[in-house]
Amino acid sequence: MSAQLIYDLAPLGAIIRFSDGTPRPPERHRKKLAAWQHRNSSGRLIRKEAGRRVGNTVIGATITLHAGDYGGGGVVLLRVHRTFSVDGDLRFVVIERPRVGAVRVLSRPGEDAELIYLASGRADAETWLQSHGYPDAVLDEVTADVDVMERRTAV
Repeated sequence: MSAQLIYDLAPLGAIIRFSDGTPRPPERHRKKLAAWQHRNSSGRLIRKEAGRRVGNTVIGATITLHAGDYGGGGVVLLRVHRTFSVDGDLRFVVIERPRVGAVRVLSRPGEDAELIYLASGRADAETWLQSHGYPDAVLDEVTADVDVMERRTAV
């Protein structure tokens, strides 16, 4: 599917794989492999940002995936996010949807919210929120309606 379909149909919290369709190079070709991995990986969908106009420039809609955290001893030193334009040439696949009953902790209300945590349930979300702050956070429970919409488009 295209990035536009991910933007339109995939729920925040879904795990998305992206690919340029090229075969994986052998391990011995380190630079080629690193370049391939840059265009062929996966992440959790954390943000959908609508297109906007800044002066005379039009910035298209984007999706952002959380690709990973790096650090040690329980401390995150680097959080990697990948942002893709909906007009890009990569192919995307939803490989895992958030389960029904999970609770998304969103950074703020509204369409421009970013997923900051995906909790297993409301109690987990409230506990996480108490220990991490985020005064404008919103809790959003995953319902079966989202799953039905996605199955319809996956066919």
